[in-house]
Amino acid sequence: MTYEDILFEKKNGIARITINRPQRYNACTQHTVHELIDAFNRCMDNDIGVVVFTGAGDKAFCTGGDQTTREKGGYKGTYLLPLEVGWQHVTHQIRTLPKPVIARVNGYAIGGGHVWHVVCDLSIAAEHAQLGQAGPRVGSFDPGYGTGDLMRAVGMKRAKEIWFLCRRYTAQQALQIGLVNAVVPMEKLDEEVDRWCQELLEKSPTALKMLKYAFLAETDGTTGITHLGVGGLSLYYGTEEAVEGKNAFLEKRKPNFRKKMGQGD
Repeated sequence: MTYEDILFEKKNGIARITINRPQRYNACTQHTVHELIDAFNRCMDNDIGVVVFTGAGDKAFCTGGDQTTREKGGYKGTYLLPLEVGWQHVTHQIRTLPKPVIARVNGYAIGGGHVWHVVCDLSIAAEHAQLGQAGPRVGSFDPGYGTGDLMRAVGMKRAKEIWFLCRRYTAQQALQIGLVNAVVPMEKLDEEVDRWCQELLEKSPTALKMLKYAFLAETDGTTGITHLGVGGLSLYYGTEEAVEGKNAFLEKRKPNFRKKMGQGD
């Protein structure tokens, strides 16, 4: 796919996805979300160990849905998925991608953009960044991960404050309440993000994947357990025991699993 609204770069084990609509404070249309879905799918590439998600320029990470494309009934567009459905799809991709996703918060993270930074595994913010929700102020809300994950990050009372009052919080305030992991001057943002990326790339990718699924298992019920189970299944497929089951089926014989496990003759 040729992108118009986003930028995608893959280099040295790091994928970088950038919303490229700085003239609209990186607010998204249906088209933008369609491209983001494709980009996050590309991050399943085994050569990628960590994903950095950000916005173009120094004004905004993302400010949610582009309100100029919104009308009664929802956001304008010709794609099969309405923007609000596509938004949740991207949110789900960020949460379930089997590798860490870092939000590089380079400015405003407001509304749907705030939801996306919240569901990223880690958030690193520039000092001038401002964060907060906007739903009740503009006639919208997030009924899922944008509330649940926020509550788990900062606590119920603070999460309700953020959603109900639609206040803006400085990067330092966000750091104090556990909403971001680090705050640095804008000129140091890329350096800091890269430092975290390099630390992650030094770690076991399988361990990171299973840890991410383990967090989902604790918070997402049966869906989370499914991701954890599928992650374990992918490891099992790499064992001699699993290969014996496949080979025995194709060779029309009884499998000898215990021999492959070193426990039988």
